[in-house]
Amino acid sequence: MNETLNIDGIGRVELSYTERGSGQPVLLLHGGAGPISVVAWAELLARTRPACVITPTHPGFSGTPRPEALTSIGGLARVYAALIDKLGLDVVTVIGNSIGGWIAVELALVARTRISSLVLVDAVGIDVPDHPVADVFSLSLDELSRLSYHDPVRFGIDISKFTPEQKAMMAANFAALRQYGGGGMDRSLRARLSAIVLPTLVVWGQSDRVADAEYGRAYAQAIAGAKFQLLDGSGHLPQIETPERLAETIWPFITEHAPRRAKGSR
Repeated sequence: MNETLNIDGIGRVELSYTERGSGQPVLLLHGGAGPISVVAWAELLARTRPACVITPTHPGFSGTPRPEALTSIGGLARVYAALIDKLGLDVVTVIGNSIGGWIAVELALVARTRISSLVLVDAVGIDVPDHPVADVFSLSLDELSRLSYHDPVRFGIDISKFTPEQKAMMAANFAALRQYGGGGMDRSLRARLSAIVLPTLVVWGQSDRVADAEYGRAYAQAIAGAKFQLLDGSGHLPQIETPERLAETIWPFITEHAPRRAKGSR
């Protein structure tokens, strides 16, 4: 599916997204690994829960166009606030992994009246001096896999098996990631999180070495009332390594904070 959105200061944005299932609206925001990193989990959630899972592709990822003026995480948050308005989602749950979590908290700051709950899965974006986020741009794919997965042998990517087209797509995704969040953090973000008043669950893979568990705890502590949950046997991408357990962990929280009759349920 596609939507054309007009954003002040950015202009026209052509946004691609998929929609699966029916029930509680869920906006699922992927991380730097691209939309492929959440596709299977979106399908699982839509198949096993009463959820309408909306999964956009951040402009610039997977060959999609990115307007020249769209260069920041805050800009992406404004795009998704416009998407929520366009789709009429009044009580949407927002789930974000990695930089998707960073986008999610910025979105919570600009569209909080339309969001019922916030789920951050190994999110990045804040400054925690003693627990810095790994510089993914300085790492080889093997090194990144070792930091990202509890079991990198099983879940790591063998780039030698990629087609030239797949390699080009990965390079384009990294270029888009660098454009939006190349610094890995916004030094002002941690303090600004105190303005979030939404029910928030912070879920973290215990074996995450891109952003460790103490970084995750700092994230939760920065948001008033946020809950923190560790997942053992999982790293930076729990939706890939432990998908069923991630769904089991977050769905009771989502249900608890979803209105019984959700306007805009799809």
